[in-house]
Amino acid sequence: MSNKRPLRLPSARLIMIAAIAGILAGAVAVYVKEAGSGNGAELSDAQCADSGKRVASVAALAKGEIAALTAPQKPRLLQPVSFQAADGRTIGLQEFKGKTVLVNLWATWCIPCREEMPALNRLQAEKGNRNFEVVAINIDTGSDEKPKNFLAETGVDRLGFYRDSSMGVFNAFKKEGLAFGLPVTLILDKQGCLIGSMNGPAAWDSPQAQDFMAQISSL
Repeated sequence: MSNKRPLRLPSARLIMIAAIAGILAGAVAVYVKEAGSGNGAELSDAQCADSGKRVASVAALAKGEIAALTAPQKPRLLQPVSFQAADGRTIGLQEFKGKTVLVNLWATWCIPCREEMPALNRLQAEKGNRNFEVVAINIDTGSDEKPKNFLAETGVDRLGFYRDSSMGVFNAFKKEGLAFGLPVTLILDKQGCLIGSMNGPAAWDSPQAQDFMAQISSL
């Protein structure tokens, strides 16, 4: 049986976890490795030239229940990563260029992830449109059975099913200084540039978080 809660009613436990994460983020800023020198950095600077105002907005708006979301010193492109869509196709984050994307890495064995997934589902239900999408990528090893069963049991029905059983996406983000554990959340703007990152859960179905995503995706 589904245990879905009404929209705009986040889990009290999730709010408490997110509040603790926000306090920790205020004490120790999440490290974000800047792009290196050379052609890659030049391409990143050129493509992300118009993303500075979005980084500034993330820094200004990431408060309260999403205080753990940290803006980089400057927007940048990520190294290419690949994962599987529901139909088995191998895709990358470039598939979503043209819209603001909340990228979330999760696993069924991660307790905070399990708490956060219904909140992400409600965020997609409320704010998902041609300008914004939640892209939640499961990194369980093995078959699709366990993550699919979890999503069905918890009533997560608005998110696309994306998988990377090799954990390659997590390891790529780890090398870039963006992933230290699960869940991991990255915010990419319409140019595909990184404008925010977070390690740990957030109450993404809270009014504040939904207002944050509405404002960022409108820029």
